[in-house]
Amino acid sequence: MSLRIAALLAVAGVTAITAGCVVEQPAPHPRRVVYVAQPAPPPVVEVVAPQPPPVTVVEEVPPPRMGYVWARGYWRWDGYRYVAMRGHWEPVRPGYHYVHPHWVQGPGGWHFSAGVWVTG
Repeated sequence: MSLRIAALLAVAGVTAITAGCVVEQPAPHPRRVVYVAQPAPPPVVEVVAPQPPPVTVVEEVPPPRMGYVWARGYWRWDGYRYVAMRGHWEPVRPGYHYVHPHWVQGPGGWHFSAGVWVTG
């Protein structure tokens, strides 16, 4: 047998053997789009204290800081007594002004209003 025929048979044999080793990957499953409704907002918790808060929170107000508003300290009701909370810096929000946390006397006792940003 000639060398050409032997080489041709060897190549044909290797091709036949390796042709059966191809593994076909399964087609990918189409992605399903799921729409989820927005969760309900958390319930509003109203803090009502039976007696008025102390007159003031004694704190040293720092000097003005560019781009920030000092949110004054306030009295937090823990269910048994008032606890002084320290003030903190709030980044300025253009078009809004900051309303500091405070207590308002209302039906059933003293109601707490958290510090919020208000337009205008």
